[in-house]
Amino acid sequence: MAASLVLASASPRRLELLSQAGIVPDVVDAADIDESPLKNETPRLLALRLAAEKARVVAGRRPGAYVLGADTIVAVGRRVLGKPSDEADARRMLKLLSGRGHRVYTGVTVVAPDGREASRLGEARVKFKRFGPEEMAALISTGEWRGVAGAYRIQGRAGACVTGLIGSYTAVVGLPLYEAVNLLQGLGWKAS
Repeated sequence: MAASLVLASASPRRLELLSQAGIVPDVVDAADIDESPLKNETPRLLALRLAAEKARVVAGRRPGAYVLGADTIVAVGRRVLGKPSDEADARRMLKLLSGRGHRVYTGVTVVAPDGREASRLGEARVKFKRFGPEEMAALISTGEWRGVAGAYRIQGRAGACVTGLIGSYTAVVGLPLYEAVNLLQGLGWKAS
């Protein structure tokens, strides 16, 4: 009997992306961890560490399963833009991103039933046009900023403001599919 696949995230976007690749997790079991950066931790290392911690926490609760954990970090230089706490915080983040480039890192880790673990990083550089007052108001009014790093969803209204994207689009959405599928296959997961 094939081992089950557990997604260590409650993100509907990650479920949609996996589905796009023909993968349907058997269980969704979100890990609740402290996502605060460590002192002097770079955004790319933060994304990798959080993905691994999420996968390990859930693997501890789900022995015998393949567990996939992921975490997305939006960064301007070394400054991490997490999930906005409120509308004012979302506006602050979008103003910072307006007219400039930033990086999006999504770490993904798979823990196999035998405890083997592998991680990869999906990365993209994204550039937005400068937001006028009407565009900023429209982005805020959608509410798409809620619960997402950097206060935007590239697959939503903000996608019309992207002037450049180099790297993994799916990493920006929330799960680098190429990396995730290869990690699963590399550790021996097979669809049941």
